[in-house]
Amino acid sequence: MTHPTDGRASSEGRPWSPIFVDGEFRSAHGPQLIPVMEAASGTVMAEVADADSQDVDSAVRSAARALACWAATPPAQRADHLERLQKAMEDRSEDFARTISQEVGTPIRQSRAVQVGNPITITGHIAQTLRTYPFEEHIDSCLVLKEPVGVVAAITPWNYPLQQVVAKVAAALAAGSTVVLKASEVAPLTALMLAELAAETGLPPGVLNVLVGRGPTTGEALVRHPAVDKVSFTGSTRAGRRISELAADTVKPVTLELGGKSASLVLEDANVAMAAKFVVYNAFLNSGQTCTALTRLLVPARLAAEAVEVAVATAAKLPLGDPLDEATRLGPLASQAQQERVRGYIESGLSEGARLVVGGADPPDGRDLGYYVKATIFDQVRSNMTIAQEEIFGPVLSIIAYDSEEEAVAIANGTAYGLAAAVWSADQDRALAFARRLRAGTVEINGGAFSTSAPFGGVKQSGHGREFGRYGIEEFLVPKSLQL
Repeated sequence: MTHPTDGRASSEGRPWSPIFVDGEFRSAHGPQLIPVMEAASGTVMAEVADADSQDVDSAVRSAARALACWAATPPAQRADHLERLQKAMEDRSEDFARTISQEVGTPIRQSRAVQVGNPITITGHIAQTLRTYPFEEHIDSCLVLKEPVGVVAAITPWNYPLQQVVAKVAAALAAGSTVVLKASEVAPLTALMLAELAAETGLPPGVLNVLVGRGPTTGEALVRHPAVDKVSFTGSTRAGRRISELAADTVKPVTLELGGKSASLVLEDANVAMAAKFVVYNAFLNSGQTCTALTRLLVPARLAAEAVEVAVATAAKLPLGDPLDEATRLGPLASQAQQERVRGYIESGLSEGARLVVGGADPPDGRDLGYYVKATIFDQVRSNMTIAQEEIFGPVLSIIAYDSEEEAVAIANGTAYGLAAAVWSADQDRALAFARRLRAGTVEINGGAFSTSAPFGGVKQSGHGREFGRYGIEEFLVPKSLQL
């Protein structure tokens, strides 16, 4: 089978991709095509079919037909399918990485290590977990079964287009559910590549179906569909609210992984230079287009000047450039809309009185094409400023000074979000005590490594539900009690 964008052309001669339904690529019912823009140049790199409500219905019906057989497939066989898919992703890893760098703007080295490396690892972890997962247990006189939730609508974002797809799809398939995936129209090509691999590795028709379309049309039709049993969504808090409203009409359960405004809390006894370096690298990973990005650096007032100095020096070591250049550490943003949004937040920071210490809203020198934004750092940021409260999703870091530890905890918890956080201290027990006080789904201690087996998700307006490992599988299972 050819790559879904090979050998086919739109009326303008650009490569295009159809939809993937019932185990094959087919022409969409809707006649519209969506251009996929290359982040570094702002030019069209491909076009994809804009799925309409009839395409959604076709995909959901396909998943519903495949459900009974897939749910009855022994877990070990489902694990075999996932491991074959994992191996196929490994074999195509460079293709995936380069495509993501072009679509999203992620520097190629980050694409290989994170954008593609993580999904491969996630798939392997889920397959391994599936082989030993207890789908039955005895409680008193009852036999409790954990059964597939049914047909899953998976709606994924553009910033980590393969990882967020795999986190949902692999877990749902492991649970015995079938999936209709709506990939983001901004970065859809890797989802279609994954569909191709699913067919090549023998995943039964209908178990995974892949559409591309816009949220208000394709996404809403999918959430509203009466044969969809569960919705799993990653994206903005605004869109998550809308999905919850629509799903309520048919009482569908919903998993939401939404926005974040994560704080990195540096305590008095911490190595502030080490913390500041780490936070800059974290906040500017994928040009800040990361929901868990530590975009607020909270430091004791007497250490603020040192933190600013180290942060500025660290940002200077992140060369901005073409994401396919091995030397690049800061690529473009994924779209013009995102570029304009981030520049607007930078201007907001200036108008509200924050001090710009590096970067700014002006275009980077020599980058007239593409969606570039300079690495930007503010200090003298007050916790009630817009740039300290709202998710920017770009390379913008706010440094906030505090006078007491109670104030630091209040600032860290003082947003609508609760996805991630970090604590730095020379005393690990002290750091753990502070971590327990933070309202966040994930807290890094002294730069602790992110795990794709541990539960991932948020609290407050960062959403509910968890992904990764057995926690992700359980989002797509429903317990049934047999009274014996």
